[in-house]
Amino acid sequence: MTSTTDANTDTPGATDAPGTPGTYGELRAQLATLTTEAFRPELAEIDRLSTEEIARIMNGEDATVPAAVAERLPQIAAAIDATAERMARGGRLIYAGAGTAGRLGVLDASECPPTFNTDPAEVVGLIAGGPSAMVTAVEGAEDSKELAAADLDALKLTADDTVVGISASGRTPYAIGAVEHARAQGALTIGLSCNADSALAAAAEHGLEVVTGPELLTGSTRLKAGTAQKLVLNMISTVTMIRLGKTYGNLMVDVRASNEKLRARSRHIVSLATGASDTAIEAALAATDGEVKNAILVILGQVDGPTAARLLTESDGHLRAALAAVRTT
Repeated sequence: MTSTTDANTDTPGATDAPGTPGTYGELRAQLATLTTEAFRPELAEIDRLSTEEIARIMNGEDATVPAAVAERLPQIAAAIDATAERMARGGRLIYAGAGTAGRLGVLDASECPPTFNTDPAEVVGLIAGGPSAMVTAVEGAEDSKELAAADLDALKLTADDTVVGISASGRTPYAIGAVEHARAQGALTIGLSCNADSALAAAAEHGLEVVTGPELLTGSTRLKAGTAQKLVLNMISTVTMIRLGKTYGNLMVDVRASNEKLRARSRHIVSLATGASDTAIEAALAATDGEVKNAILVILGQVDGPTAARLLTESDGHLRAALAAVRTT
């Protein structure tokens, strides 16, 4: 969902109170300056093309997104390093957005517990209007900076937390309000948008402007802009977790085995990391209450379960550091 407003009843040049036609004229003028809202005349008759032709055009548009992300990799990396530093001190990663942007943040946050065995409170997704806004639009919620501040206050924000405001346009009040409030509290702030010179990026300590250009459907920022946001959020959470020791190489050693598929995956991960027999893997997992990282340390370090747990605690959860400690003793 984008933060566009129906302006069919505009009165050009009017200066009425909020909610009147003149206000919509001002908003319409703002939107006209955004590349994400730009009209593409060359696609004006796209509905007359065959389904395969439309799909090919859309696929070509999507192929441009990774390049737009690549242009911002230094800024993204700096934001990730700052985030990991805060989280290593016990801080949280908090996403805040409205509509599609908010949903993408909630999605990324919800994937962290099963993937990295994080506590649900460690990575949090806030969407304007609350949980119901995940499936039903909550009108007006995105227009409130105060609502964003209240949502963050409910989480008891600290200076060790990181708040990522997400908005394709870069002008959504909820996302800007979240960043402004968080920064005032001393938290690390990141502003992710898809327009240059955005208010969101300006409000944040780390402004990430991934400019993806006009959409296939005018103003439908769930398309290229949404894809770009998903890619960047994947980077923020995944690389942060790598920095925090949640992986061993490219293996998800902190995976939470909460279902049959993940239980099978956990055994496969231990096998890939150690090359041990199935019998040894089952014994190691039994000795560590099913903790993959601990089981790998038991096998590779030739220690018992309690010792593996202690070494990992002393190494802040970093398996390589725990293995190094074993080898130097």
